[in-house]
Amino acid sequence: MIVVDTNVVAYLLLDGDRSKNARALLQTDSQWAAPILWRSEFRNVLALYLRKKYINAMKARELMSKAEQLLRGNEFQVPSTQILDLVENSTCSAYDCEFVALARDLGITLVTNDKQIVREFKQYAKPLKQFI
Repeated sequence: MIVVDTNVVAYLLLDGDRSKNARALLQTDSQWAAPILWRSEFRNVLALYLRKKYINAMKARELMSKAEQLLRGNEFQVPSTQILDLVENSTCSAYDCEFVALARDLGITLVTNDKQIVREFKQYAKPLKQFI
């Protein structure tokens, strides 16, 4: 099991430059986990794609459903105190620290393409390309 950030979920489900790496990651480890926050973040990604007319509403609903199936049973509530502890000792956002806190709490790796997270939390986070 690995923790993935919302961007990795988006790379998997929305075709782009990093989709191949996300598919390879899924082959490497198909049990993905995330804090519940991922849902709001992914809906925001879908909203952007809708507004730019890259996808239609029906496709957005389909992609949200696929993402929910992918993470079903592996979505976690993260205690605010853990997140704020990480915020206090980094320059990362509380949103980013939520993913780090989950990885730390579960004792597993966070896979992300966010260079700031990887730089500040080397012990918990690995870049997507390095992990596959």
